[in-house]
Amino acid sequence: MAWVALILSVVVLWVASLCKILQGSSSASKSTFLKEGGSTRRRNVLLVIAHPDDESMFFAPVINYLVSEGHNVHILCMSTGFVNILRVQDKILVASVGNADGMGSIRKEELYLASAVLKIPTWQVYILDHQDLQDGFGKVWDWNLLSSIIDKEMSAHSIDLIITFDEYGISGHCNHCDVHQGVRKLVHDTSGRHFEAWELVSTNIVRKYIGPVDIWLSILLGRCLKTGQSHCLLNLYPRRSYDAMAQHSSQWVWYRKLFVAFSSYTYVNTLKKIA
Repeated sequence: MAWVALILSVVVLWVASLCKILQGSSSASKSTFLKEGGSTRRRNVLLVIAHPDDESMFFAPVINYLVSEGHNVHILCMSTGFVNILRVQDKILVASVGNADGMGSIRKEELYLASAVLKIPTWQVYILDHQDLQDGFGKVWDWNLLSSIIDKEMSAHSIDLIITFDEYGISGHCNHCDVHQGVRKLVHDTSGRHFEAWELVSTNIVRKYIGPVDIWLSILLGRCLKTGQSHCLLNLYPRRSYDAMAQHSSQWVWYRKLFVAFSSYTYVNTLKKIA
């Protein structure tokens, strides 16, 4: 009987959390992120990610918020996100990287399709296939190179705001962490320029997989931080996140379907300003 009560409590909490999110999507967002004096000034935003599908798996709430507020969102993806793996007698060998067997091109096209679902024009999505920026654990990316590439994209599109991973990179993936360090280096090296940089806050393993329930903790913890240095953004269109991730057909396996359904990053993003 106790288990039944526990399960019912979880279901009720889950439904209540979804209702909170849907209530927010049916009215104007209450977040003050990028709102000056109650009004919104259109910003040119650059989302810097490591691999195709990062935008849908982790950043959908902030993307939906920015688009709904009329901001001009660009995506800079640092790799095609492909490593060709071969198994030889139970040993894993990396056979090739980058655009091997055309897989890189497939993943690039998937990112374009996902971005369209998220209401970001294809011509505002930039995907690199750089020999020194290849996907994979143990692949160290040069922070100076990353900083230089981001700087060029900012200049080319008059970017005045950057969003990326935090130091842990959500999952601890080294590519995510390096992207963060590249952005941080740019911020420090160009301290005289007028732009903002924000990072997506990583959560612990429990919060990561409690789905919409995490919105309550995110809102509460966000209030504990200094005003203006952190913002909690609920996903205005959670269904859109699922549809966007589904465009990554080569990655759309059962455990990623579960991830999108149960991950808190589908429902809420907490952004913290990079000092």
